[in-house]
Amino acid sequence: MRKILIIGSGKSTSYLLKYLLDKSEEENLFITIGDLHIEHAQKLTNGHKKANVIKLDVFDENSRKTAIQNADIVISMLPARFHIEVAKDCVFYGKNMVTASYISPEMQNLNQEAIEKGVILMNEIGVDPGIDHMSAMQVIDKIRDDGGEIILFESFTGGLVAPESDNNLWNYKFTWNPRNVVTAGQGGGAKFLQEGTYKYIPYNRLFRRTEFLDIENFGRFEVYANRDSLKYQTIYGLQNTKTLYRGTMRRVGFSKAWHIFVTLGMTDDSYTIDDSENMSYRDFVNAFLPYSPTDSVELKLRYQLKIDQDDIVWNKLIELDIFNPNKKVNLKKATPAQILQKILMDSWTLSQKDKDMIVMYHKFGYEKAGKQYQIDSNMVTIGQDQTYTAMAKTVGLPVAIATLAILNKAITTPGVQLPINKEVYTPILKELQNFGITFKEKEVPYLGYNPLNH
Repeated sequence: MRKILIIGSGKSTSYLLKYLLDKSEEENLFITIGDLHIEHAQKLTNGHKKANVIKLDVFDENSRKTAIQNADIVISMLPARFHIEVAKDCVFYGKNMVTASYISPEMQNLNQEAIEKGVILMNEIGVDPGIDHMSAMQVIDKIRDDGGEIILFESFTGGLVAPESDNNLWNYKFTWNPRNVVTAGQGGGAKFLQEGTYKYIPYNRLFRRTEFLDIENFGRFEVYANRDSLKYQTIYGLQNTKTLYRGTMRRVGFSKAWHIFVTLGMTDDSYTIDDSENMSYRDFVNAFLPYSPTDSVELKLRYQLKIDQDDIVWNKLIELDIFNPNKKVNLKKATPAQILQKILMDSWTLSQKDKDMIVMYHKFGYEKAGKQYQIDSNMVTIGQDQTYTAMAKTVGLPVAIATLAILNKAITTPGVQLPINKEVYTPILKELQNFGITFKEKEVPYLGYNPLNH
């Protein structure tokens, strides 16, 4: 019996667990799920004979080490900052490990020791990062193998609400961690490469410099730049690429309205507000506006930000009920970002019947024999329900497939890894097709870079 330990059983574990349980007989697997809160895992396993749920506190060193020692491979589905202790134990005990999170500096520091121990620490094998790496590298390698040289690479991903559940003016609902949405882009703005020139967008302008793109059958989207596109030059071997740009997708109009919160300072997470627990939503908005003995909060906000009363942006703010004097924040010593998150969760939390959607789009520009070409590639996945979401599917399935491939020695390279090599991405992308996660690729006329000037 080959034993898999999954630490953490949050929203992204549904497809991961189902895949492994479905394979448990033929692959001789036994899956143990460890979490502080076991109810969700118990519901997902539903008494399956090849699964066990245990209460596990990752900060309890003895129980964590015991659980890892008893496993053949470990999957960490914890928040990213908690992976490192698990990874250290995995290296020490010679256990392979898989996570969907970005490689942290602390994780990277384990590389040499992991290599010496013959341990695989596979990271960034979810959706973004994960499927984005694999689908991009598959096309990049194909172009290179055919004698082409990449001169442009753009990549965009969005976790969005599915069209059939899109029923608010923002065309958006939270499909993953709301905190990450509220604080997106902070900590230095965005860096990217445009036609051989290094470009920078500071945070206070990030949501006013967007690019449009269209996905067949799903309409138009907008993109704002991710924090640091330049690190992918090394990761993907794109040192000679003239344009390198990665971004996050939203429906058109979202960024213009979100810019209001940025301008006011509501997304700031660096300080706390006194007496925040007694504030109303209206008080919170007013805290960022000048004092006036006569003007209303609404009038002051419209005047300060030059919003016409018939502007759709104004209707979006009204829809969020942020001027309500009766709704209380009820958060002690909260940051502006935490309060904004609470307000947004009132309106943007997926209901039981809502479905989510993952959209991914790549643009590859390349030169071959003196001519320029372009390949566009996109993927759309729509969730089934609130348990089997598109997010859980696109995060959990690559993790599960990689785990089994490592167990079966189809993936053997030790050390701190991400899925950019053919031995990893080829079988995983092929199997994902069986679950409807497929990319549509097409050759189009080379258009070059689409400037961020909309």
